[in-house]
Amino acid sequence: MAQMERIVAFGNPVYDDITTPVVPSSGRVLSGCSTNACLALVRLGRSATLVGRIGRDLRERFIADMAQFGVASHVAVSAQTGGFRLVYNQRGDRTLDVLGVAEPIREVPSACADATAILIGPILQETPLALIKEIQRMNSAPLFLDPQGILRRIGSDGRIEHYLPANIRAIARRCKVIKANELETRVLTGINPRTDVAGAARALRALGCDIAIVTLAEAGSFIDNGAQQMAVPAYPTDARDPTGAGDTYMAGFIHAYLEDPDNLYRAGCTGAAVASIWIEHTGPHAPVTLEEVLRRRSALR
Repeated sequence: MAQMERIVAFGNPVYDDITTPVVPSSGRVLSGCSTNACLALVRLGRSATLVGRIGRDLRERFIADMAQFGVASHVAVSAQTGGFRLVYNQRGDRTLDVLGVAEPIREVPSACADATAILIGPILQETPLALIKEIQRMNSAPLFLDPQGILRRIGSDGRIEHYLPANIRAIARRCKVIKANELETRVLTGINPRTDVAGAARALRALGCDIAIVTLAEAGSFIDNGAQQMAVPAYPTDARDPTGAGDTYMAGFIHAYLEDPDNLYRAGCTGAAVASIWIEHTGPHAPVTLEEVLRRRSALR
């Protein structure tokens, strides 16, 4: 049963300042790749544990937030709390200015030993290859990678820039699934997925993972497992805040994959359904329910 299985997600939580053309900034809100995935997973009936680091300034608030949302956490103290100032334009493109940087994760908690699935979802260089190796020494469960934080570094102007790390193949070949958005796919493969999504997904999988997913916002997603390539539609919606769309797509995908690993189209549609609910709202309170996810997924099949 779903509630008996635990998913452990590695990635620092952040408190972001977010401005979109629809939603003005109203103070820092809880976010982060692994954080958002955990928030969505528990609303789908899964048991999720977040592993990361956070500063003393927001640690008590974070503990209260996790208790409120029903997410278990194993979070060490960092000198700073991570966070970004995100500003979106009308096209959905964004800039990220750094508000704080939490230190890399150093400890693999015992909860990881019996996890059914493990998510690596860093926001800024906090999940090094050594940590991933240690995780896999403890547990051979499938590893799902959202590479966004691996591909980020801080530029001289304090703004996030993207680059291709030298050890990306060493990381990729340890993964069951890699999910990358349009920008991340271009960084990882050199291919624009808007003009050649099949080639981009093939090149992403060639880095070493078993299953490659390329997400393209309103254009849906594309999955390649070596034997099949499949286009997955997006659920039509009115996006108020795109923050966390990819994070929660991954949550939906993991949820459905654990139910039926052979039905990747179904998993992709589940991811699309979860993400569509998340982006209709801002912050961690999006009303994701399994009933609504299944309703939206059925409309995509």
